[in-house]
Amino acid sequence: MCDTSEAGWQTMNGPNGSGTSYFDYNATAPIRPEALAAVIEVMQAVGNASSLHPPGRQAAHRVDVARRQLADLLGCSPGEIIFTSGATEANNLALRAAFSAGNPLVTSPVEHPAVLETARAVTAGSPEDLVLLPVGGDGLVDLGALDQVFATRRGGVVSLMAANNETGVLTDLRVAAKAAREAGALVHTDATQIIGRLPVDVAELDVDLLSLSAHKFGGPQGVGALYVRRGSSLPHRPLLVGGGQERGWRAGTLNVAGIMGMGAAAEAAARGLGEEAERVEALRDRLEHLMADALPESRINGRRDQRLPGVTSVTFPGVPADAVLAAMPEIAASEGSACASGAPTPSHVLLAMGLSRADADSTIRFSLGYATTEAEVEHAARAVKRAVTQVRAALAEPDGPR
Repeated sequence: MCDTSEAGWQTMNGPNGSGTSYFDYNATAPIRPEALAAVIEVMQAVGNASSLHPPGRQAAHRVDVARRQLADLLGCSPGEIIFTSGATEANNLALRAAFSAGNPLVTSPVEHPAVLETARAVTAGSPEDLVLLPVGGDGLVDLGALDQVFATRRGGVVSLMAANNETGVLTDLRVAAKAAREAGALVHTDATQIIGRLPVDVAELDVDLLSLSAHKFGGPQGVGALYVRRGSSLPHRPLLVGGGQERGWRAGTLNVAGIMGMGAAAEAAARGLGEEAERVEALRDRLEHLMADALPESRINGRRDQRLPGVTSVTFPGVPADAVLAAMPEIAASEGSACASGAPTPSHVLLAMGLSRADADSTIRFSLGYATTEAEVEHAARAVKRAVTQVRAALAEPDGPR
């Protein structure tokens, strides 16, 4: 039997379960015990949510419960939520529905590839419709440039991420939405990194479409959602066609276990969200302070007063990030986006911010979350100091790595 109690979860799945201190929440968060219990409960049952017999109606009821739980986290109606396989599918659905040739699709060069590559795909026949806003060295998108875009064009869609996955830098979506509304444009946000970490209210943000993924806030992998504002009258351009589930937006048998896990994670994340954000921010600041003291040449990337509470992107000049990570296997951190792991080029986010390729290659992202402890932060700071010092010494040797 699988132990779903808090103690059992900490032993099996907690950041220390494998002897590794986990600092890669932006890639995926450890599954919350509430989500794990919900998934196991559903996996032990049977029923297709589209079936009319009692087991099917029970499955449909479970989906309805999860839809309400997620809607409560977003501040929207359950009927405005479309379940997907994750944020990548949600981003594809959103941009394919919102964009029409001849109208601008405005985004930024620091978006996640799930947005950038979709934007390039949908504008392939009219590349002049794709507009990339400038980005400053602090990682902030220049929202003032929207006025220039809409000075000569109207309509279209503005797609900007709520929080950057590599630097944690936040976008003031209300400013972007105001400019878009005045130009008659729709607004989409990839909110994957902010959901469950900071309070989000879709009405306050004034967005038409919002994408998210469960595993970023402690739900299971392989499930996500797209918020579609009621009354938006967007055309359905599903990636998957078939039975017409999810009101025609997405065909296929609903992933009841994954959806229930996401709903349980959403409900758990909503409890004490503000206090949790403060705790994680304090731990992040402590980690930065310890690393700065131990390695004063290190640099933090991105606007420090406008970012997610648990994210820090740190450059260790002249020291390859992959070598540092290899030298501290007990610390799970990342060179950047997990989706670009193994890519031959450095982070497109850091390059867009003006970092050199050498500095981008020497940057590590640490992302903390709800299960991170102070002991792990202290341990990570010591490990980083040791690893950077070790790699730097090896590089200085006459026959060392080149």
